[in-house]
Amino acid sequence: MTELSPRALWLRLFLPFAAGYLLSYLFRTSNAVIGPVLASDLALPDHALGLLTSTYFLAFGAAQLPLGILLDRFGPRRVEAVLLLFAASGAAVFALAGDLAGLAWGRALIGLGVSACLMAAFKAFNQSFPPERQGSLIGWIMAAGGLGAVFAAQPLEVALGLTDWRNVMLGLAAVTVLASAVIWLVVPDKGGASHGAGLAEQLAGVKQVMTDRQFWRYAPMVTLSIGGFMAVQGLWVSRWMAEVEGFSRPVIAQHLTFLNAAFLAGCLFMGFMTTPLLRRGISEARILNGVAVTFVLVFAAINLLAGQGQGWLWALLAFVYPTSNIAYPILVRSLPLALSGRANTALNLTAFIGAFGLQWGMGVAVDALRAGGWGASQAYRATFAIVLLLQCAAVVWMLLAPTRRQGAGMEVLPGQGGR
Repeated sequence: MTELSPRALWLRLFLPFAAGYLLSYLFRTSNAVIGPVLASDLALPDHALGLLTSTYFLAFGAAQLPLGILLDRFGPRRVEAVLLLFAASGAAVFALAGDLAGLAWGRALIGLGVSACLMAAFKAFNQSFPPERQGSLIGWIMAAGGLGAVFAAQPLEVALGLTDWRNVMLGLAAVTVLASAVIWLVVPDKGGASHGAGLAEQLAGVKQVMTDRQFWRYAPMVTLSIGGFMAVQGLWVSRWMAEVEGFSRPVIAQHLTFLNAAFLAGCLFMGFMTTPLLRRGISEARILNGVAVTFVLVFAAINLLAGQGQGWLWALLAFVYPTSNIAYPILVRSLPLALSGRANTALNLTAFIGAFGLQWGMGVAVDALRAGGWGASQAYRATFAIVLLLQCAAVVWMLLAPTRRQGAGMEVLPGQGGR
């Protein structure tokens, strides 16, 4: 293949993958705005809404382990372009569904379809860009996801004011087909497709990762804090603002826009500030410890100040969250380089298990408490407090768990991990 200039690589490789990840995050967080409309139109209780939203995470997480094999065998261009067609079909199924089962199937297809958006971009970057550019590329691609989250707030609320949620989802389906076509036709292949390792060898590597002490040091925090934030950002923050803060839908959309803009700023901070901090002698582990502690302190403040309109604290939580992705390169560094892809996808799987379990479980808990006579505000506060306690336990475990020897794996650039 003819070597492309840096500008051509940016236009033909980075921008199409960035568009795919923008759509992935828009789909992930869209139910925070669409969810209340669905609940009203189809008379869905909170536990059904939580299950519906979390099927995205279930399908996304289930795809992570085989995804590495597919990317190695067929390349990022082919894998993402094909999977995005599943996402488009899922959006269409969702738009045309008349009951909870149809909505859930559509949401699951969307989750499967966008499951490669970030990992395919990582592989393409590794193949096509020099190592010194990887950190900045990761920051920018995550910023594209943050932009998708911004579009899933106020702009999506505006779209719902112009048409109904079914037409919005059909429009997203059409845009997703367009993104798939652009990736298939525009993104260059880097050499021939690799046959990669066999299934048995791949699974043996996954087992090695999942039995590693360093994996279990970080997995609980990733499950409960990273997965927990995805669960809350994708649905429950809007329900909290409605039931606990008493905000109207337009006000909630404004707060979500602010929250997602802060998330975008946090992505850029991670991309541009992690390398300078490392050069100043601040280790990845110290950065992660500080971020994890700050995250639970901010979430605790949200719980303690419930009912006092603390939208700025949600924005602060969203700003802090992206840098917790540094757990991925820390884990990769502690393992042989040959296991780096499986280490990332295995840890990513725990995040989506947390997102699915918490998003559904929080709805079950709220409904159970309300059935027991609790008011809506009290039920949400109690449920969020339970999540906070679990997150605190996971962070304490991460801080106190024994540290294995360093340098077992090959060093990777900061920020090379995430969803």
